[in-house]
Amino acid sequence: MSDGGNDAVNQSEDGVGAGPSRRKDARRNKETLLEAAAAVFVTSGVDAPVRDIASRAGVGLGTLYRHFPTRADLIIAVYRHQVEACAEAGPALLESAPTPHDALRQWIDLFVDFLVTKHGLAAVLRSDQSGFEGLHAYFLDRLVPVCTQLLDAARAAGEIREDIAALTLMRGVGNLCIGAETDPDYDARRLAAVLVDGLRRPS
Repeated sequence: MSDGGNDAVNQSEDGVGAGPSRRKDARRNKETLLEAAAAVFVTSGVDAPVRDIASRAGVGLGTLYRHFPTRADLIIAVYRHQVEACAEAGPALLESAPTPHDALRQWIDLFVDFLVTKHGLAAVLRSDQSGFEGLHAYFLDRLVPVCTQLLDAARAAGEIREDIAALTLMRGVGNLCIGAETDPDYDARRLAAVLVDGLRRPS
């Protein structure tokens, strides 16, 4: 039989059954942990000590494990967090960029950053661990429509050619990013920019 007082404390610490302030703190802690984990994964890979992630986030290991009980949980959450950030950036860039082509170019920069900085994630996602199998489909479901929206806007503005599909462009950019895995001087952003510039209609 669980002690009711202890259950209340545990729920409060997790932001469940707690007041708005504690739930807000729990959400903030989770967001901070995801950003810290993404940064640590870039420099040290997905096998980096979790204490390094907790330290960077400014929280205790207990807080990290409450949100992400296993390393797989953390990796999946970081991957989804980065995909969502990339997805949400598309419409925002269409609103703020001078032209749809500028929005597309800036979004491709973010997409390149996502591909280049997920050090170790690709190998882990190809593993047989439960929970990873649906992530590639999730990646495509979230990002292909965003890229399509950007391409459609640029086409409607008469800025780019008609014969390029979002998935084709994303695969091309992905292939250009491969060299960055082994060469720190490899400029994937520059190569992707050349590709995007090549979509422009001839003057």
